[in-house]
Amino acid sequence: MKKTFTIIDGYIIKKFLGTYVFTIALIIAITVMIDVNAKIDNFIKTSPSGHAIVFDYYLSFIPYFVNLFSPLFVFIAVIFFTSKLADNSEIIAMMASGLNFDRLIRPYLISAALISVCTFLLNSYVIPPANVKRIDFENKYIRNRKVDYAMNIQLEVEPGIVAHFGSFDNSNRKGRDFSLDKFNGKKLVSRLTAKNITWDSAYHWTINNYMIRNFIGMREEISRGEQIDTTLTIVPSDFMISVNDSEQLTTPHLKAYIDRQKKRGIGNIQLFEIEYHKRYAMTFAAFILTIIGVSLSSRKIKGGMGLNIGIGLLLSFSYILFMQVSSSLAIAGAVSSFVAVWIPNILYMGIAAYLYSKAPR
Repeated sequence: MKKTFTIIDGYIIKKFLGTYVFTIALIIAITVMIDVNAKIDNFIKTSPSGHAIVFDYYLSFIPYFVNLFSPLFVFIAVIFFTSKLADNSEIIAMMASGLNFDRLIRPYLISAALISVCTFLLNSYVIPPANVKRIDFENKYIRNRKVDYAMNIQLEVEPGIVAHFGSFDNSNRKGRDFSLDKFNGKKLVSRLTAKNITWDSAYHWTINNYMIRNFIGMREEISRGEQIDTTLTIVPSDFMISVNDSEQLTTPHLKAYIDRQKKRGIGNIQLFEIEYHKRYAMTFAAFILTIIGVSLSSRKIKGGMGLNIGIGLLLSFSYILFMQVSSSLAIAGAVSSFVAVWIPNILYMGIAAYLYSKAPR
């Protein structure tokens, strides 16, 4: 009876994961030093505390960066470790002992599965809260990317109730040229218009200088007032969308937000949809790039380890670049967010299948 888990499996898993962690630690250390050097002028100018720099920014920056370039780290680890095995003729020895390539790749896939699970959990539940601290720090001390003003906002508050803001300034929580339309089916039954509206907290709003027109059959009833407090199930974050907002939501909250915004008829949610689908696509990327890496570097070639690492870096960087380009297509409305995120995986899955078929048996 054959063993389902052998010493060779444990050896490959240990070396693969060890190289992966070492690669992350090395590149992160270099990246942090480069980032400190790039932002030192901002730190001197804005004077954040040392505690804020270390704990609010860099301890949040590191997991974000690790997740962003996780495919690159996986690929480098596979290429480096497997090329070293091939260069030392260890793979030849394994296959000479009766281990075929299909069996050899199994511990690699086990390692990829462990990395994928960790990546998904980090991406879904750990990194979003850390991103809140990181982005708040960047907005306060480096560059403010938060959206504080918007114009011509329209959204569905509840079924049959549509709100419109001529403009909204989040710095003073005040909107101008506000209207609230109530429909019975497709028939307009009531319209409230106001010079301005102010958000207090939660769903509490104060409407100033308003007029209400109720349409009853052929008649119209008009009432006016100076101020009225009301409850509207909307908050400024529903329509004041900044570029980094999608990164601050856990996966369940992100899905709920997308569904709610779609129901309200808000269209500029492509970044949220891309972020949601990317979290699942990234879990498969580890498997695809692992298969490519093993298939590419398991053969001992004349160029040695350096050539394999060079090809691996080229493929991994091209994958990340392709992911960014395809996401831009979704933002532009050329393709759906789901298709844009999965195009790189589908393409590189084909590359993986071809290289796997050409791998030494």
